[in-house]
Amino acid sequence: MASKIPLLTPHKMGPFELSHRIVYAPMTRQRAFNNVPQPQTILYYSQRTTPGGLLISEAAGVSDTAQGYPDTPGIWTREQVEAWKPIVDAVHEKGGIFFCQIWHGGRVSSYTFQPNGQPPISSTDKPVGPKQHAGGERNEYSPPRRLETDEIPKIVNDFRLAAQNAIEAGFDGVEIHGAHGYLIEQFLKDEVNDRTDQYGGSLENRCRFALEIVEALSKEIGPERVGIRLSPFANYQESGDSNPEELGLYMANALNKYGIAYCHMVEPRMIQVEERAETPHSLLPMRKAFNNTFIVAGGYDREEGIKAVSTGYTDLVAYGRIFLANPDLPKRFKLDAPLNKYDRSTFYTPDLVVGYTDYPFLSNSD
Repeated sequence: MASKIPLLTPHKMGPFELSHRIVYAPMTRQRAFNNVPQPQTILYYSQRTTPGGLLISEAAGVSDTAQGYPDTPGIWTREQVEAWKPIVDAVHEKGGIFFCQIWHGGRVSSYTFQPNGQPPISSTDKPVGPKQHAGGERNEYSPPRRLETDEIPKIVNDFRLAAQNAIEAGFDGVEIHGAHGYLIEQFLKDEVNDRTDQYGGSLENRCRFALEIVEALSKEIGPERVGIRLSPFANYQESGDSNPEELGLYMANALNKYGIAYCHMVEPRMIQVEERAETPHSLLPMRKAFNNTFIVAGGYDREEGIKAVSTGYTDLVAYGRIFLANPDLPKRFKLDAPLNKYDRSTFYTPDLVVGYTDYPFLSNSD
């Protein structure tokens, strides 16, 4: 029967009973004015909720130094926490499981987003070059300031407080954003991290910051409510690594010590945003090394997702762009129905309807 496709079988992720394996991936939407999620976001997430489905929110900043792009949400103030509550409630009313992705942009930022126009903080003082954004505009980044060793515990604590806030807002858990060239990856990757203290040099030292955050959050909210997203093979924001497989394997093994809910990894083929590259690399060694739920992401379609689950390559598959454009994606996959095409030009516009809540559903007769 069509309903028995591997993507639509149940999965137990710690205490969470998932009814299917199609995850709504975390995606920056840039519609949270003054870093506060808007009421229309309630509809946006609830449209993509199914009973027993896992959703991961767009990245929410952990502090006033975390922001890297316009109009991204935060979860460090009382006002932000209160704004998230009805969004989370709407997902729960439809039976969804909702994790909040928490992040810090690090050097992927500019003076305009920083308190008092100060330099962005990072593992390094090496700047990242300007980037052309999907919407056509150019992002210019300001030279960062290298964090002093004694400042790092405060950043770890910012992540801890953000996780506490996420639970207060009603989220089921948090995903630590350790991917795509942002602050945590600026420590993980040897192309960026040029430190000489205990947070730089060896693989163990470069992974220390990420694992200190994992440990702090596991103690604060429970390991069963913590996940992490990693992209060892990616080179976003000039954050490559000389041995990504070794990095990914080290992290997968190290995470087992904490017993966190899941490890979410970006496919090696997604070296840059929006592009799929041919690669001999695979996430299978990391999947085999990590003990709990494993999630893969990176340009998957229906058939690839089915194969990834049926062969044991992963437990869950995160879908971003096609889930955005098809809010009823699990139903479409079940019926093998045609998909709406996404419109890249509206991914990051501030419009609270267009490219946000206006993608059509299958009609009830389908």
